[in-house]
Amino acid sequence: MISAISWVPRGISKPVPSVADPPTKEEIDELIKTGALERSEDGESEDGDGEMDVETPKKGDQISQALEVAKALGKASKVTESGSKFDDITDGLRELDMEHYDDEEDGIDPFSSGLGDLYYPSNDMDPYLKDKDDDEESEDSDDMTINPTDSVIVCARNEDDVSQLEIWLYVESEDGESNVYVHHDVIISSFPLCTAWLDCPLKGGDKGNFIAVGLMDEPSIEIWDLDIIDEVQPCVVLGGIAEMKKKKGKKASIKYKEGSHRDSVLGLAWNKFYRNVLASASADKQVKIWDVATGKCTITMEHHTDKVQAVAWNHFAHQVLLSGSFDRSVVLKDGRASSHSGYKWTVTADVESLAWDPHTEHSFVVSLEDGTVKGFDIRAATSSSTSESKPSFTLHAHDKAVCAISYNPSAPNLLATGSTDKMVKLWDVSNNQPSCISSRNPKAGAVFSVSFSEDNPFLLAIGGSKGTLEVWDTSYDAAVAQRFGSYIKKSRTPPGS
Repeated sequence: MISAISWVPRGISKPVPSVADPPTKEEIDELIKTGALERSEDGESEDGDGEMDVETPKKGDQISQALEVAKALGKASKVTESGSKFDDITDGLRELDMEHYDDEEDGIDPFSSGLGDLYYPSNDMDPYLKDKDDDEESEDSDDMTINPTDSVIVCARNEDDVSQLEIWLYVESEDGESNVYVHHDVIISSFPLCTAWLDCPLKGGDKGNFIAVGLMDEPSIEIWDLDIIDEVQPCVVLGGIAEMKKKKGKKASIKYKEGSHRDSVLGLAWNKFYRNVLASASADKQVKIWDVATGKCTITMEHHTDKVQAVAWNHFAHQVLLSGSFDRSVVLKDGRASSHSGYKWTVTADVESLAWDPHTEHSFVVSLEDGTVKGFDIRAATSSSTSESKPSFTLHAHDKAVCAISYNPSAPNLLATGSTDKMVKLWDVSNNQPSCISSRNPKAGAVFSVSFSEDNPFLLAIGGSKGTLEVWDTSYDAAVAQRFGSYIKKSRTPPGS
């Protein structure tokens, strides 16, 4: 399944990503110390030695330690039985008899050209092999190159207990044909629930290319460098477990890092104006604000009474944060005055997702577990907990939970919704009188994520339970073209023309 989707702005990604260095001994020791290896083994049997502390293996166990780390990261070999691999290699070398390789009889091959076949000391000097190798390398290089015009999409995906981030490319040719394929993937330690792209320069320079990931049953937020291939550890981890100790038959003793969440991270939101700021929502009922540059939690808010599902920063008032919860409420808080009670809206079901209108600072929408979407105007809000603000509109959008919503960044009032009823719908919410203008079953299964692209605003990425990314070019929909044709034309006009 695909649980979350994030677009990467065009031109940000490195044309050819770097290949990661293997993990250092210190990094392996840190994985062992925090208990990451034990947590990744998915319930395997424990040793019967009473109390068991998570300790670094003895000095002589480096090979088994490396295999355990690789296994924890989802990259262990399928064959790890003692000696089996090495026996196969030994037998193969014995058959080749490499020690007597140079003892072959000299002489001219009767089937040769008469002058003896030409021999080249290396493939680089053989014109036939060199041309073939060059063609293959050129083809591979083209596949791995990310062009400035390519759209990059990060999908949080899980299949057969393997959790990963898939980096997809959406490529449009000059004749208008499009191609979507996986460029590379990143194996992660646990089921990904949410993602947020950010460009805070965590490794220096003016901008970075990173993805933050919230995980199931993990209190940490992992931040991965999207310009590196085959990375085995995130470049930054916010919060998490400092130390874990286990006792047979007893609950594990866990020590959390300072400022950490205590349960799964369900929602993330990056602040585009304050680029080092990331907000998180958790099953521990808390909302946290992080400084990703220092890796520290700066603010913790506890204004909800149940799991917090979603957070969203206002596009105009950059310190204003919305949070939505399973306690059936949406709360607005100002990050500069986190102690203030804020403003609260009561809704009719568990909150699934939130979205601010990118075209006005006063409006937001919230989607709910009962299939409805409600719009609100914050100018009608009150700080009184006993007073309820009525929604600007209530939309009975789907037959099941509306897991995802996305405003079109170019066309005002164009809203997309995705639901576990397997449908994706497009709405015109002009004048707070929403009308459905298009709907389709994208064959993605239950839909968990929808997202419009900032660079190509009528491209809608869709992810669901079938685990395949679908990209819908909504500009070719007749009803969309009829209502929003002027915005479609503008989005296709090259800058400066």
